[in-house]
Amino acid sequence: MPSSPAASARRWRLPVLAAAALLVGVAVPGAAAAPAPEAGTAAVTAYDDTYYASAAGKTGASLKSTLHSIIRNQTKISYSAVWTALKETDEDPANSANVRLLYSGTSRSKALNGGDVGDWNREHVWAQSHGDFGTSAGPGTDLHHLRPADVQVNSIRGNKDFDLGGSAVSGAPGSYTDSNSFEPRNADKGDVARMILYMAVRYEGTDGWPDLEPNDAVTNGTVPFHGRLSVLKQWNEQDPPDAFERNRNELIYSAYQHNRNPFIDHPEWVEAIW
Repeated sequence: MPSSPAASARRWRLPVLAAAALLVGVAVPGAAAAPAPEAGTAAVTAYDDTYYASAAGKTGASLKSTLHSIIRNQTKISYSAVWTALKETDEDPANSANVRLLYSGTSRSKALNGGDVGDWNREHVWAQSHGDFGTSAGPGTDLHHLRPADVQVNSIRGNKDFDLGGSAVSGAPGSYTDSNSFEPRNADKGDVARMILYMAVRYEGTDGWPDLEPNDAVTNGTVPFHGRLSVLKQWNEQDPPDAFERNRNELIYSAYQHNRNPFIDHPEWVEAIW
């Protein structure tokens, strides 16, 4: 489970005191052995002085609005082009002939893309029906929330909101589902959270698409909401961005859409906004 704000404050107090001690020449017991900041905390990225410059120092609605203005500038691709893109963005680092599947972590041949049992297909992490945007260029083809997934696992997930609990999902060890929610395996929890919250910032109802927003419900159906926000926030903290997720963000930015998922670069912005 993510640590409380008080616990986070305690983690940072010792390094701050140590820095102060260096300035005044006073020793702080144990300061020399202070641990490095945990993964996912206020990282400074290579894009802070350029791409994210206008977001500096902002929080809440102001930060959300500014990030929307930044990331809405993107190159849109067709739904058929998503197949090609996913074969690059989700390539298995251990086997360049395969992609890594969401929800299961399975490595599967790039050639097995399709709709049959044993194939992988294009999973909309923000379910298409939550806002009814389909597969048209825009939210329906946005690579920042499209991932390869096993056909049958994708069908089990359907358009369910995300939450904890349920029965084990066949074909996706560590994932669970019930009648109205889906819980991905631990290694994918943060990825899912950051994809959902990216969509909520990117699509604000200003360019012909629905205003997508997170909420704390698991019965959203066709309304443009996705839940459960309180759980997604926990997952963002529990499972910080790893090398695979960061590489994916970079490829989408450099080779395809030319926009970034800000919550991969700065996962602490989730708490700053919500």
